[in-house]
Amino acid sequence: MDDLVVRDAREFGAYARTGGWAFALMVARSVRPGGQAAEETPKVSAKEFAELAGCSAERVLRYYKAWDRAADDGLVPHFEALRLGQEVELPDADAWPAYYVSRSSAASERGTAIAEVAAAEGIRPTKALEVAENPTALRAAILADPSTARAAQQALLDRVREDPELQAALARDVVRTDDLKKAVAFESRSADRIGYVRQIAESGQIRTPAGQTVEAPVDVRREAERHLSLIDELDDGEDSAEWASEAYDTMKGLVAETVEADPDLRVTERRQKFYSSLQRATRVFEELTFDDAEDFYEDDMLTRLEELQQAIGSCLAALRASRGNHPSS
Repeated sequence: MDDLVVRDAREFGAYARTGGWAFALMVARSVRPGGQAAEETPKVSAKEFAELAGCSAERVLRYYKAWDRAADDGLVPHFEALRLGQEVELPDADAWPAYYVSRSSAASERGTAIAEVAAAEGIRPTKALEVAENPTALRAAILADPSTARAAQQALLDRVREDPELQAALARDVVRTDDLKKAVAFESRSADRIGYVRQIAESGQIRTPAGQTVEAPVDVRREAERHLSLIDELDDGEDSAEWASEAYDTMKGLVAETVEADPDLRVTERRQKFYSSLQRATRVFEELTFDDAEDFYEDDMLTRLEELQQAIGSCLAALRASRGNHPSS
């Protein structure tokens, strides 16, 4: 077998086992450490090594820094302990991505943050940095691929919880976009309806139209639990609006039936509604001012007030008659 084939095969095997460590060793044993003068060692500068290799000094330094980080962690010997041409046992190839960053942006504060999150997510920092450096490519992937769009959506939601500025920016975008504003209003309404059903199921109480809070009958609570179970079992991404609307309408109907079935509750409910309407009417009337009535007076105003006076008179008469018929009178 030709020696050249054997050499290539062995070099290929070494790289397959160790990945970039094989090249980093070449740099580590041939490039002098920072601060060491040229006359103190036969090693060369990163610039000189790059010129001999026919590549950039920046590329050489990336391997140099990867080896330096690994040496600090005790995986490989420090530069000073290496001689020219020395062979050492190298770490496994799987460890290489944790120390080598192929892009200069990783040295920045932004790059460091991206690399840390990438490591936490279990992906190579270089992949995340490549995406961060090419927002146009990211935009194209989001526009073209639904799964990428969903991943971006989830990432934005995770980020927005801790980023008030992003929250404000997204809120502004939503209110300025009619379609988004309508979609948010629609989803908000669905969420409120589900919340109404959930409150009955979990608390065992219902809130009547007049604002009273009373214990829910057993069958009403069970119906709320049934609808809530159906909604909770929906797959992620499945539209819950129709289910929410059906559950809400059902529970509102059952609440109305509960009120009508209880004479005492029905009377209390009507009393509450009457007082609420009376308070609203009183507030509205108290807001009317007539200091400069001559400036805006119209006959129709007087007619309407006279009709209102008659209606109030009828109400007073009905209430007085009811008081006369009331057993406690």
